[in-house]
Amino acid sequence: MSGALARDAAEAQRTALIADAIAGLSATRKTLPCKWLYDAEGARLFEAITRLPEYYPTRTETKILTEQAEAIAAAIGPGVAVVEFGPGDGAKGALLLDGLLSPAAYVPVDIAPEWLEAAASRVAAARPGLPVLPVVADFTQPFTLPRRIGAAPRLGFFPGSTIGNFEPNEAMAFLRRARATLGQGSRMLLGADLVKDTAVLEAAYDDAAGVTAAFDLNLLHRLNREAGADFDVAAFRHRAIWNPGLERVEMHLVSQREQRVRLAGREFHFAAGETIHTESSHKYRPERLAALAATAGWRVVERWADPRALFSVWLLEA
Repeated sequence: MSGALARDAAEAQRTALIADAIAGLSATRKTLPCKWLYDAEGARLFEAITRLPEYYPTRTETKILTEQAEAIAAAIGPGVAVVEFGPGDGAKGALLLDGLLSPAAYVPVDIAPEWLEAAASRVAAARPGLPVLPVVADFTQPFTLPRRIGAAPRLGFFPGSTIGNFEPNEAMAFLRRARATLGQGSRMLLGADLVKDTAVLEAAYDDAAGVTAAFDLNLLHRLNREAGADFDVAAFRHRAIWNPGLERVEMHLVSQREQRVRLAGREFHFAAGETIHTESSHKYRPERLAALAATAGWRVVERWADPRALFSVWLLEA
């Protein structure tokens, strides 16, 4: 990406961040979209989280993708163009591509240019000769695939249980948009976390070392830096709870005292104990996810899970 395009993308991202922050902090129950957790520092902290003993999703999904690579490749078939929604560091994309039969192209899609370039570079280094075609876009909104993928069959790839960060209606909307983007007859390889013991779930989002707390609080540092806010970060603490009614883990930043915060010329009041809801991570029962996919126009082709039923990987077809 050229310097001018990168600057334009960064400014558009900052404008969107400010708009989302004003809307979320003005709400009766304050909230901020979890996508803004992932600036460069947030990305670094999240990578550290994935290596923590409490955080089972990444290593469990990676084990499924590794141990079931042959079965996954056989179910998908040869010659697909892989479109990864939110590639992170590109590690899972590279792992998937390594097992597929003659993949046609890799298309990582992300809102953050710096993340996207790192993921694209990692896959390009691992797969010399494979067309790597990054797209800077918010994948929760409509976007256009590169023409260079031609008529190759499309495989969407959405690992990491990121589907769980959406509210159910948002998850359905994402799957419908993905279906429209990828086209009729396309497939989707989807990672989904499963409902399990509350203690296991809460520990995964509130580790003993405090890395997840730093990750959550980094969002306030980002707002101070990029949106001109004046959060006293030390006056907030991280809290993760399991909501059994909605079957999701919620992350909150809790105000430790009554305070006021300025952002983009606006002032926001916080009562002591008031929270900013920063992330929901919905956990799925298999029958619930299958029904959600069907409503969005997908049918289940295959499902793989680990022996402890902690995590699942689904192959869907439009």
